[in-house]
Amino acid sequence: MTQEDSAAPVRSGDAVEADVIVVGAGPAGSTAATWLARRGLDVALLEKARFPRDKVCGDGLTPRATKQLVRLGVDVSEAAGWKHNVGLRTYGARREPFHFPWPELESFPNYGLTRPRADFDHLLARLATDAGAHLYEDTTVSEPILAGERIVGVRAKDGRTFRARVTLACDGNSSRLALGMGLEKNRKRPMGVAVRTYYRSEARTHDAWMESHLQLWDGEPGRSHLLPGYGWVFALGDGTVNVGMGTVSSTASSQKVNFRDLLNTWVRNTPPEWGFTPENQIGGVGSAALPMSFNRKPAYGRGLLLVGDSGGMVSPFNGEGIPYAMEAAEMAADAVADARSRGFGTPAAERALEGYASRLSAEWGGYYRLGQVFVSLIERPEVMALCTRYGLPRPTLMKFTMKMLAHLYDTDDGDWMDKMLTSLSRMAPSA
Repeated sequence: MTQEDSAAPVRSGDAVEADVIVVGAGPAGSTAATWLARRGLDVALLEKARFPRDKVCGDGLTPRATKQLVRLGVDVSEAAGWKHNVGLRTYGARREPFHFPWPELESFPNYGLTRPRADFDHLLARLATDAGAHLYEDTTVSEPILAGERIVGVRAKDGRTFRARVTLACDGNSSRLALGMGLEKNRKRPMGVAVRTYYRSEARTHDAWMESHLQLWDGEPGRSHLLPGYGWVFALGDGTVNVGMGTVSSTASSQKVNFRDLLNTWVRNTPPEWGFTPENQIGGVGSAALPMSFNRKPAYGRGLLLVGDSGGMVSPFNGEGIPYAMEAAEMAADAVADARSRGFGTPAAERALEGYASRLSAEWGGYYRLGQVFVSLIERPEVMALCTRYGLPRPTLMKFTMKMLAHLYDTDDGDWMDKMLTSLSRMAPSA
C-alpha cells in the first residue's frame, strides 16, 4: 500500500487539496473513506502509523458489525480468513454456562465474526484505496487549520498540510483533532476500559461461540475473591485466541486499578487444558479506553464531523464500538455527499451536514440513554450479583436482555421483544 501516488488529490504548493479529509484509518475512517470515494468525492485518508498495525480490541464482531461488512461488499466467508460464531456463551453464578444463539432477524445476519484487528484494519484500508481514496501513512495530524472558527484543513507533525471543505475526525478516543477544535469529552458519560492479550490454544481456537465470564475469580471459582469487571475468550480459528477483560463506570472518573494485573490473576486460574500460560502468550497485554454514549459533542460543527470513538460512539451496554463506527461512517458519507450536491459553503450544504448529528441522535440517542441507566445499575456489585444469580437462569428474560445488550432487534417489525425494545429506545430522551 503506497503512502502517496500520482493519482492523489491535487497539490497546491505544499498543500494537498481534496474534497474531504479523513483523519484516522481505523474502522470509522476507512469505512467513511470507502463510502465517500464510491460517491465520487476526492478523499485524503490520513493514518499516523503504517499498515499493518495493531489496535487493542476483543477482535469479536456481533451480527451488527457483520452486517456493515456485508454492506461494504467484503467477503466474510471462512475461506476468506474470517472465523464465524453462532452466539454468546456466558458463565456466571453456576458452573454450567448459558448459551445465547444470535437471534434470527430480518435486519441482521445470524452469525458473528472474529478477526485480529491488525488484519481487519488493513483490509478496510485496502478497501478504501481500492474505491479511490488516497491513503497517507506515517501522517500524524498535529492541529486543525482554521479560517475564522471553521476548519479548512489539517497540519501534519512533519509540516505537510491538507486542505478540504469538510474534515472527518476518526482519530479515536483522544482525538487530537477534536481537542484542537476545542471539543472536550463529557466526563459524566460512561467510560469503559479493556485489556487483552493473545494465547496459542488449540483447545479453544476453533470454538463456535464467543465466550464471556461475568464472574472473575482470583483463585478457585466460588471459593476465592471476585475481581471487578467481566472477561472474554474469543476464538480466532488460526491456533490462537483473544483473551481479555473489561469494566465500565457510569462516569469517566479515574479508576486506579491495574487491569493488566487483574487479567493475569484471572487467567492464571483458568483450566490448564486451555493453555493460557506465559509460554503460550503472544505479545504483551494491551489496554484501551472505551468512550461511550456520545461523550463528545457536537457530532458536527464548523466543518468537522466526529465519527466513531472520537464522538464517544461505543455502546454502554456491551462495550462494542466497531459497528457504530462503521454505521456512523456511512451516515457521515451520506451527509457530505448531500452537502456537495447542494454546494459546499452554502446554507443548504450546512443544513445537510447538521443532519448528520440529528440522524445519530435519532438512531442511537434513546438506546444510549438506556445504556447509561443500565451501567449505573450494574456497576453496583449487589445489583450485578442479583442479575447474575436470578436473571441468567430465566431463558425468556435473558433472550430479551441479550437482544438489548447486543442491539439486535428489528425496529420496523419483529416479535414482542423487538417491539418493546424499539418503543423503549424511542421513548427515552436522547443521550
